[in-house]
Amino acid sequence: MPAKQGVPLLLASVDGPEEAAIALHAGAGILDAKDPRSGSLGACAPSLLRAIVEIRGTSGVPVSAALGDAADQPGTFALAAAGAAACGADFLKVGLRFAADEDRAADFLATVVEAARAVSPGVRVIAAAYAEAASIGTLAPALLPEIAARAPAAGCLIDTALKDGRSLLNHLDAGALARFVGACRDRGLLCGLAGSLSLDQVPRLLELAPDVVGVRGAICAGGRGGRLDPLRLRAFADALHGRLADARRPA
Repeated sequence: MPAKQGVPLLLASVDGPEEAAIALHAGAGILDAKDPRSGSLGACAPSLLRAIVEIRGTSGVPVSAALGDAADQPGTFALAAAGAAACGADFLKVGLRFAADEDRAADFLATVVEAARAVSPGVRVIAAAYAEAASIGTLAPALLPEIAARAPAAGCLIDTALKDGRSLLNHLDAGALARFVGACRDRGLLCGLAGSLSLDQVPRLLELAPDVVGVRGAICAGGRGGRLDPLRLRAFADALHGRLADARRPA
């Protein structure tokens, strides 16, 4: 489990076992199984998730699985959660990309949590909200910690839904993000920040002190749809650990 208020773990999104092996050896703190072509939290095939879990082996590095940008279909996502838990994932990320009040969102998330834990009692569900919530008509990130605590999920993540060149820090100011991190802390929840984050934003992220920082595009040659680059991943991990005082993106 990530150590609260320590050095953030680098959650590196990987599209299969080949990238997982690269990320594991380059310093990823969490291997995040996803299909980058299928949205911000696009789910990968079960066979790929199982292969990534196998690559992780006895390293102790957790594996997370994206379940998708959820519509208001609790049964569908409960089945997805049960399946991903059976594949051996340690964390399950589900994006609440639908319009709902807090009660409905909490009920949806509770259904997902219950289904996952019935298969694997130790699995941890992470609820995600989107930085562009106001413009895409979804739940505001500020509401997420209370909803997650009611479920009860293990943590919260803010991501960006639209991969249009704008990052999390373009959508939400430092004050809003600090309040989100604080609300997670107050409820004993893990806290993650993601969304087109770049290496030069690491100092601002460290000031916010989340438990997890999630990246894809910044560690790939050619952006989030490109191939994972171990040098970029290592540079990002080093920056999070303060080993690069003047970190710059690798050429």
